[in-house]
Amino acid sequence: MDIPHWLWFVTIAALVLVVLLDLLIVDRKPHEVSIKEAAIWSAVYVVAAIVFGVGIWYFSGSTFAGEFFAGYVTEKALSVDNLFVFVIIMSSFAVPAIHQHRVLLIGIVMALIMRGGFIAAGAVVIDRFAAVFYLFGIFLIYTAWKLVKSGDDDSFSGDNAALRAVRRFLPVTEKYHGSKSFVRIDGKRWVTPMFVVMIAIGSADLLFALDSIPAIFGLTQEPYLVFTANAFALMGLRQLYFLIGGLLNRLVYLSIGLSVILGFIGVKLVLHALHENNLPFINGGEGVPVPEVGIGVSLTVIGIVLVVTTVASLIKVRRDPSAIKHVEKPPSAPEADGEGTAPAATPTEDVEDGGASGAGRPGRSEEGGGDRR
Repeated sequence: MDIPHWLWFVTIAALVLVVLLDLLIVDRKPHEVSIKEAAIWSAVYVVAAIVFGVGIWYFSGSTFAGEFFAGYVTEKALSVDNLFVFVIIMSSFAVPAIHQHRVLLIGIVMALIMRGGFIAAGAVVIDRFAAVFYLFGIFLIYTAWKLVKSGDDDSFSGDNAALRAVRRFLPVTEKYHGSKSFVRIDGKRWVTPMFVVMIAIGSADLLFALDSIPAIFGLTQEPYLVFTANAFALMGLRQLYFLIGGLLNRLVYLSIGLSVILGFIGVKLVLHALHENNLPFINGGEGVPVPEVGIGVSLTVIGIVLVVTTVASLIKVRRDPSAIKHVEKPPSAPEADGEGTAPAATPTEDVEDGGASGAGRPGRSEEGGGDRR
């Protein structure tokens, strides 16, 4: 698939435009996202992905279109697991509901930028070392086994390396100041919990990329398709968070379904590596005549696994309500700052970034939500 530089530029520019429009239109006035709004925007992103895939089919053929759709569906399925962690992060940091959309948007944009680096590095490694498919395949099979063995591990300690770095080198206030990420108090610049939770969302998603990026490379080796599938899946993830938040607890077999998908793609990668083998200690450096899994089979398997997982989960919780996983939801109303504005400032407080009339001191507050320094 020969992708000209101008198409990469147009694609990235379109993505930036979507983010800007989201910030200027959807998030212009902070508000709690309703189910109806989330459903509309989710449909918009899904339709956009379908139209994009049809465009690939028209200009580049059915094979690449199939690879895009397989990658998109896989990334979408794997991203659902991210939502559990997002719910826990939002709850841990007590993010006011009216600001959750903005937090997700900025956090996911950060994650997409970092994933772009992963994808570029992966493409270079694959181009130079075809044997890396052995490593990808074995890693995915191991991840699948570990996921089945440990079950749904949706815990979030709030203390990963990125957050430790933020708290170590930057002063963090104890409470939110509207939607601001930075404030100036008594002449000193402070980071708010809003910035910290964005780092948490972005870094948590980056950890998920460690298995999703190798998984999609198992479906297509085209960097452009890998990147665009990730972009469509991640940009629609925010609306999915609000749309199926209540359903997440009922997907009790999600980890099993995802482990099957990861294991399947891992085996597919190993078979592909054997078919293209150039390692001298395997079959004398020649390709091994093993069957390869086509993209049509991949799409079918992924689709069936997702449907069976969802249906089986809903049947299970209907028969046994105690099986529902209890994940604490974030507060439905802002706790730290009324209607999204910072509390009134004392005369010595000088808050930057406009908007609210001031901000409280960075001390412990009964009103403030969830900064966990």
